[in-house]
Amino acid sequence: MREGPPPRRPEPPPEPVGPRVPSAFPPVVLSLIALNVLVFFLQPGSLGSPLYQWFALWPLEPPTSVTVPYPTSSFQPWQLVTYGFLHGGTLHLFVNMFALWMFGTPLEHTWGSRRFLFFFMFCVVGAGLIQLFVASQAAAGGAIYPTVGASGGVFGILLGFGMLFPNNRIMLLIPPIPMKAKYFVIGYGAFELFAGVTGSIGGIAHFAHLGGMLFGFFLIQYWRRGFPFRR
Repeated sequence: MREGPPPRRPEPPPEPVGPRVPSAFPPVVLSLIALNVLVFFLQPGSLGSPLYQWFALWPLEPPTSVTVPYPTSSFQPWQLVTYGFLHGGTLHLFVNMFALWMFGTPLEHTWGSRRFLFFFMFCVVGAGLIQLFVASQAAAGGAIYPTVGASGGVFGILLGFGMLFPNNRIMLLIPPIPMKAKYFVIGYGAFELFAGVTGSIGGIAHFAHLGGMLFGFFLIQYWRRGFPFRR
């Protein structure tokens, strides 16, 4: 009596295919946060350190006759990028990285990692160019200081979030009220302009923030070629 072939095992049913859940930490956002935190822990506490001397954003040709309580340096082209990865303190770092995660995550999911990274760096450099002009004018009057922080890129991301998701609601901390993203961006931009022109809040590079928003706006307009707020 011949035996037949062994019975075939039934194949397991295919796994259900559904929409992918967006990552809470997309790769570029996560990498930027990790890099900024790493550089922060490598930073010494003194403005006279080589890290600040070489990689913070310094004004053009600061006058040597002015006396300041720390060694000064002069502008180098790479500082337009490197200043965006140095921070002035723990709070400065936390606020920038939190905003980068909060507003950058949906932008990276929408644009993709490559375009999002280009946008961020474009805003960092654009903000640096504006701040370089402002700081050089201040240095001519005797106020010499370096600029550090990712705020220019972060403000560009904030502007991008307001343009792509204008009707998303943002919960403010002070006061704790919800507000549509487009109104938050407009209000924050107006506040930065007022603070920068009047000089009422010192120690903050308000024009760098505005520069990041301005360069971000023009880049999105170049990509979109349309009205700034999507209906």
